[in-house]
Formats: sequence, structure tokens, C-alpha cells
Amino acid sequence: MNILLWILQTLLALHTLTGAVWKFSNSEQSVPTLAAIPHQAWTIIAVVEIFVALDLVLPFFVKPLGMLVPIAAGLIALEMLAFSGIHLASGAKEHGPMIYWLVVAGFAAFIVYGRLVLSPLGSAG
Repeated sequence: MNILLWILQTLLALHTLTGAVWKFSNSEQSVPTLAAIPHQAWTIIAVVEIFVALDLVLPFFVKPLGMLVPIAAGLIALEMLAFSGIHLASGAKEHGPMIYWLVVAGFAAFIVYGRLVLSPLGSAG
């Protein structure tokens, strides 16, 4: 389970880092249902995503930082749920982006559960 969680954490970190880079090169207007997000908040989200991506893999190198993983994955899950809520509030008829965000939130939630219950880094690192 520990190996599976490390693989998922790495994939989620790469996904999140890619999302941060994308946010720096595309405005919130690129996704019409997210246009309600102010540009400054969009930029802050991108910066936070960079730190969160690092928090997912840093404990591989510095074991005492293991509690960063469920916190980081939880923040990603919350972000994806927030994007889904904004999407629903926009009244959009197409729900493809929301399904994508919910799948990512599910993976992030599984990492939270895995690192808190199934294979905590403090004991199984």
C-alpha cells in the first residue's frame, strides 16, 4: 500500500504542478465556468499549488514531514470541490470539467485516507 500511495502522491504532485504552470500561462477566463474567480485569487491558487505539489513528495526525502501529505492532498481535494461548486453555480450545462475535478478530488481523498489510516508515513514511511 505504501508504494501505491507514493505513486499516487507523485502523480498528484505532477498533476498539481502542471495545473499551477497552466494557471500562470492561462487566465481564469480560459475556463468559462471559473471566470468568477478574481485574477489575483487565480494567481494565489497557482502559487499555493506549487507548494502543495512539493508537500506531496518532500516527505520521501525528509521523513519527519510526513504529515504534510494528507494536508496537501486534502487541500487539493478542497480546491477541486470548490471548482466543482463554482462550475455548478455558473449554470453550465456541460459537466465534463466538473467530472474531471471530482475524479481528482477522489484520488486526493484516497491519499488523505491512505496516509492517515492505511499506511501513515510516521509508522510505515
